[in-house]
Amino acid sequence: MKKYFEFDKLGTNYRREIIGGITTFLAMAYILAVNPIMLSLDVVPDLPDSMRMDKGAVFVATALAAAVGTLFMGLIARYPIGLAPGMGLNAFFAFTVVLTYGIPWQTGLTGVLFSGLIFIVLSLTGLREIIINAIPAQLKFAVGAGIGLFITFLGLQNAKIIVADANTLVGLGDLTVGPTLLTIFGLVVTIIMMARKIKGAIFYGMIMTTVLGMAVSLIDIPHKVVDKIPSVAPTFGAAFDAIINDPGSLMTTQFLVIVITFLFVDFFDTAGTLVAVATQAGLMKEDRLPRAGKALLADSLATVTGAVMGTSTTTSYIESTAGVAAGAKTGFASIVTALLFLLALFFSPLLLVITPAVTAPALIIVGVLMVSTLGNIQWTRFEIAVPAFFTIIAMPLTYSIATGIAIGFVFYPITMLVSGRRKEIHPIMYGLFVIFILYFIYIK
Repeated sequence: MKKYFEFDKLGTNYRREIIGGITTFLAMAYILAVNPIMLSLDVVPDLPDSMRMDKGAVFVATALAAAVGTLFMGLIARYPIGLAPGMGLNAFFAFTVVLTYGIPWQTGLTGVLFSGLIFIVLSLTGLREIIINAIPAQLKFAVGAGIGLFITFLGLQNAKIIVADANTLVGLGDLTVGPTLLTIFGLVVTIIMMARKIKGAIFYGMIMTTVLGMAVSLIDIPHKVVDKIPSVAPTFGAAFDAIINDPGSLMTTQFLVIVITFLFVDFFDTAGTLVAVATQAGLMKEDRLPRAGKALLADSLATVTGAVMGTSTTTSYIESTAGVAAGAKTGFASIVTALLFLLALFFSPLLLVITPAVTAPALIIVGVLMVSTLGNIQWTRFEIAVPAFFTIIAMPLTYSIATGIAIGFVFYPITMLVSGRRKEIHPIMYGLFVIFILYFIYIK
């Protein structure tokens, strides 16, 4: 084991790797509570049951996808990186694909499955480098920041801090009601812990908020701590429904845009996370990431696994940097993290009582972290600033990650062409320009 993970070469040991793996799990464990609430659209009242995914099944799918994906990353790529259904991608799945487009969640899972299969092909060939180089870095930064704003907006809505207003569309909610006060408490304590650089601050903040909610009767007290694992049957294999029963629903521009969005966000989110974690762990060699292809393959296999189980796109988590800071340097730490996700399956009574008021602070804080990419955008270049700004602002204002990406990718070739920078536009960008024009014609 020590030889396979190169403990001596990397200057690590079992104790450091175990502590690092536990730390990574604690830093990203919030997804076990957040994802079922997001995908079940628990915060949206008066929806037919057919539009809601089963919370228990999504919880199991989330834990299994995280465990399998993280295990793949540890064994195949040997990196100390945890994987789980991605924030932003789950919001796109629930609020854009299902709620806005009215697409059945089963077909949404088919889109996740297709994006994962395409990702596998890209990871096994040299196409991944071509695509990475084709998309301008400035637009990648803009997409990350836009998703951050969108997630924060969702969190503020879920907490009723921001509410609908007949005159101004949105406005400040009633900050004196119990659930909203509970969210504010959770947000404050999480910010304090984050500022103090406490590892697992988001997870600990959720625990403290839940305990307070139970103490003041805003959250039900679970009757059990450990229970049998909920059934995954309501979501397992649903990704194949449209392929078998309604293949025509997959032959649309709308479905193509969904697949591209899942693929695009996962692809670049993973690439950025891999580089960030590897750099912090001192694993980069001459500015190149060793075993990058294996890491991307592990990520894509995790997405396919998650789609089959019944959850949105599984991706690498930047929270893995917490584990690296605690000493993790090898894939053994990922094995520890994966085992903890499997163990979490038995604690569903604790996680399934958590309410949107508890998860809202996590959404807001993750949004803050994602918006940090704003500083990397060249705002002084107008031809860059326009598509970047439209990408960022359109996501929360249109309530759609896909629309934000589409607007940015339409304006980028236009502003670059008229600015005399035609040579900086990769041919793939013209193809995306056409796809997203069709998106607005046939979907919007």
